[in-house]
Amino acid sequence: MKTDAFALRHIGPRENDLEHMLKTIGAATLNQLIDETIPSDIRLKSDLDLEPAMTEYEFANHIQKLGNKNKVFQSYIGLGYNAAIIPAVIQRNVFENPGWYTAYTPYQAEIAQGRLEAILNFQTMVIELTGMEIANASLLDEGTAAAEAMALLFDVRSRDQKKNKTNKFFVSEEILPQTLSVLQTRSTPIGVELVVGNHEEFDFSSEYFGAILQYPGKFGQVHDYTAFIARAAENEIKVAVAADILSLVKLTPPGEMGAAVVLGTTQRFGIPLGYGGPHAAYFATKDEYKRSMPGRIIGVTVDTDGNRALRMALQTREQHIKRDKATSNICTAQVLLSVMAGMYSVYHGPKGLQYIADKVHASAATLANALEQSGYQQTNTAFFDTIVVKADAKKVKAIAEENEINFYYIDDNTISISLNETTSITDLNKIVAVFASANGTALTLIETLSETNHFPENVNRTSTFLTHDVFNKYHSETALMRYIKMLERKDLALNHSMISLGSCTMKLNAASEMLPLSMPQWNNIHPFAPLDQAQGYQEMLTKLEQQLNVITGFAGTTLQPNSGAQGEYAGLMVIRAYHLSRGDHHRNIALIPSSAHGTNPASAAMAGMKVVVTKTLENGNIDVEDLREKALLHKDNLACLMVTYPSTHGVFESAIKEITQLIHDNGGQVYMDGANMNAQVGLTNPATIGADVCHLNLHKTFAIPHGGGGPGVGPICVAPQLVPFLPTNPVIPTGGENAITAISAAPWGSALVCLISYGYICMLGAEGLKQSTEYAILNANYIKEKLNGHYDTLYSGEMGRAAHEMIIECRPFKEKGIEVTDIAKRLMDYGFHAPTVSFPVAGTMMIEPTESENLEELDRFCDAMIAIRKEIETATLDNPNNILKNAPHTLMMATTDNWNFPYSREAAAFPLEYIAENKFWPTVRRVDEAYGDRNLNCSCAPIEAYIES
Repeated sequence: MKTDAFALRHIGPRENDLEHMLKTIGAATLNQLIDETIPSDIRLKSDLDLEPAMTEYEFANHIQKLGNKNKVFQSYIGLGYNAAIIPAVIQRNVFENPGWYTAYTPYQAEIAQGRLEAILNFQTMVIELTGMEIANASLLDEGTAAAEAMALLFDVRSRDQKKNKTNKFFVSEEILPQTLSVLQTRSTPIGVELVVGNHEEFDFSSEYFGAILQYPGKFGQVHDYTAFIARAAENEIKVAVAADILSLVKLTPPGEMGAAVVLGTTQRFGIPLGYGGPHAAYFATKDEYKRSMPGRIIGVTVDTDGNRALRMALQTREQHIKRDKATSNICTAQVLLSVMAGMYSVYHGPKGLQYIADKVHASAATLANALEQSGYQQTNTAFFDTIVVKADAKKVKAIAEENEINFYYIDDNTISISLNETTSITDLNKIVAVFASANGTALTLIETLSETNHFPENVNRTSTFLTHDVFNKYHSETALMRYIKMLERKDLALNHSMISLGSCTMKLNAASEMLPLSMPQWNNIHPFAPLDQAQGYQEMLTKLEQQLNVITGFAGTTLQPNSGAQGEYAGLMVIRAYHLSRGDHHRNIALIPSSAHGTNPASAAMAGMKVVVTKTLENGNIDVEDLREKALLHKDNLACLMVTYPSTHGVFESAIKEITQLIHDNGGQVYMDGANMNAQVGLTNPATIGADVCHLNLHKTFAIPHGGGGPGVGPICVAPQLVPFLPTNPVIPTGGENAITAISAAPWGSALVCLISYGYICMLGAEGLKQSTEYAILNANYIKEKLNGHYDTLYSGEMGRAAHEMIIECRPFKEKGIEVTDIAKRLMDYGFHAPTVSFPVAGTMMIEPTESENLEELDRFCDAMIAIRKEIETATLDNPNNILKNAPHTLMMATTDNWNFPYSREAAAFPLEYIAENKFWPTVRRVDEAYGDRNLNCSCAPIEAYIES
């Protein structure tokens, strides 16, 4: 056994399992299976041109040396990013804990109650700090949250505004530059006209439907927006406010000023800078707009016994039902980071946050006073944490960088300085010393912090916040550690058992890939730090882009999109820019197969394209003749085809090259959804099948953990003709020579977690990546054959093989009164998270085991599914009191004195022998979705307040 080979640790089945598995599926060799699965005309002719695989030890040394090339300066750059202290108890027990970072999106609420409670805490924190009525479970970053606010306000225009096609959106010139760039990207395709200006000079014309303000402004000035918002309301203009969440501890919340939406980032609540991400954005609005709010909302409901339970509220809305009519393609959040930010508030409580905010403000006030005493002019008349100083920027910058300090240099004579919770009196004296040296004045040491507020009394917060018990009882490390562990025990994550979600690829997130995220050389770099301070990052990110180019066969990559949906949108916007550059302004038709992800038509609509749906054959393949007919019909206006490969049905369609050629022949580009790249890497690639752009889910194929529903990274890789249009950033330029404006806020998106994918590729190498794909296909086909005779597989390839996933048929069980949901809930009793339910075909399950699961786990899962199949046979349509309909079974049920079920407690809780060794107990019975939507409550108030009278 080659103990230093990472592939040996990443891939589940052992060498001596291979013969048994191949015999089960009826293949003589692994090569035969692959030949029967993937069409020969798209197979790669040679191995991937990647460097030899590193051992885990070699990678650890490599990443340490690379990290040492980053220079960790004290950064006072601000612009929405501030150094933060990560409480060690949260770093160790959440950030570095696979019980939290390997969990999936909480679609199965009964086994996600801990995570749901943590997110509910986050929502409550946001609601109370912003003064709003409802908040979501987080968004991707502040820039994209601002774009979502613009889209929401556009969607909720009055009837007259829609009739009159009112489309102007006012943007304060105080907005963060990266936010403005994202707004520019998002506005044009949907027909919104941005007007940037001084909010004090705004005319409140009826041509405007909305406005966005920054609070405090980008360089720290605090404005009282009460009058502006009131006058806007008089003119039917709804206002969004991008607010620094820590400042809201001291400043009047925008909700109390009348804002329609409040948004921002929670990065400074205990989340590392990470060179730009991942960070959890927040988004809060009025209750009346909840149906238009993007992202997820966690709500309170009851379970079968009437006990309090949590679940994702309104979860069948947005892109999955509106499709091309959706206002947003958001299908992810930053759950792991929102959990950390929420825990930060739980740990510190209202008094702790008050202390931190007071200290930050006092540091800024003290620094302003000290610099004024040294002869400098400080120009902000009211501020929270950021001051603006008139000085010789070139001279100050040289001295500051010698002392390992970064400021933000607005122009040759103006410098902004943003302070944070890490700033000490020693740090303040270092800053004063820099400025004293620059103008040759004597250094006056700061000894204590000023206690004077430097903002008007009328914006001083008077309302209380975080009054709920959860924010006032876990302030010792012991208490918080136990609270976090209690919640963790309520969640089923990959550290417990396989999560075989089709289309979601829940593979191993190896510890050796994760460890660098905690290194200060990587997680303490500001995204707008000078490039010479981020040489380690630049080398890593450039190398990762090159690796992804090799894997996909493409010419260029951008890592900026910070989710799969963002990647979809970025790919389409690059295609749009390409057509516009050629004068093809009319090319706006996107052909999308009916089986596509719900985000595909939503992304196309957001990119200003008109969706034309093409048919799918009974065998699940694209109807090539229907596609041909529609491509010819729309050839003059065809922009692109959006295709998933292998298909969403888990099949390598043999006609794929014919399909892509058909699109090219009619003037379109081919966008390939990278959701199923785990079946391609090393065996075929998007360029070979004829695609022009594909997004990759680094949180799927390339091992970034799902984090309970985020972080994600969705880079796009593109063919040569699209490289010039890759997106840029207004602060640190990136992208192509004709770059589109920003897709997300940071230049390289969620750069910190790109370390994981970099490590994954470096340690697997070409051979390990290829093996991973082969074993993903092997494991899927093994499950397919093991379940054969118990469940029918809905679709398979021409040789009867599945790709890396398969769909099993569950609709006939309705004759027994059993729905696919009942099977999903019953699997919890067997210790498993359900596969993907009712997607892409209602009433079915899509199973994807990944390469990381060993033979024993595959067999346990199959045994559970077969046992459930036998239980289905005992069910009858006229008697719903059966073991499936009552699932899941909780510990409370199993230990009650009253057992009123026609089966034993053992059958309910321990149906197979292996379960007793590692029993996972769902903490609530089946949740009541309808009750929760009728009584929508998305904060920590007790359930009694919401029970119908």
